Amino acid sequence: MIKKILTLSALVTALVARTQAADTNVKLSDVHLCCNSCVKGVEKAIGTVSGATVQSDKDARTVTITAPDQPTAQKAVNALVAAGYFGKSSDSAIKVQAPSGAKKAKVDGKVQSLKVAGVHLCCGKCVTSVNEALKTVEGVKANTAEKGAQSFEVTGDFAGSEVFTALKKAGLAGKVAQ
Repeated sequence: MIKKILTLSALVTALVARTQAADTNVKLSDVHLCCNSCVKGVEKAIGTVSGATVQSDKDARTVTITAPDQPTAQKAVNALVAAGYFGKSSDSAIKVQAPSGAKKAKVDGKVQSLKVAGVHLCCGKCVTSVNEALKTVEGVKANTAEKGAQSFEVTGDFAGSEVFTALKKAGLAGKVAQ
């Protein structure tokens, strides 16, 4: 009887260890995390994915996602991007893709106006980050980004796709507004 209990205990321990070892961890760097509201936004986004957990480091601008498998980790990264954040993945199998919709909306070339949606804008620092990012885009003259906005307009004479490249470099994601 004791031998059966020990054997069963060893099997359970091995199964638990194997399950824990199967977890997928992905660290995203250069994510826009300027304040505690940004961190809460990350937690809310990842919280929509069953089985995924998140650890954010505001000062290091990193987000570490733990999931039971790769598909769940990818869903969590996708949820993060959908919430308006962007970063660089530590795992080449987990892709951080923020489809801007620029090609579909035909704003890949020069445009004078572009409406952008889905960018995380919880506070004044987020708006400042957007403003700083857009200053790097040649030809951008102004934008209407403001705290809490669901969308904003960028104006000037610029390449639309460069707006999204600049936002990604700032750790933010967005798309062409419908």
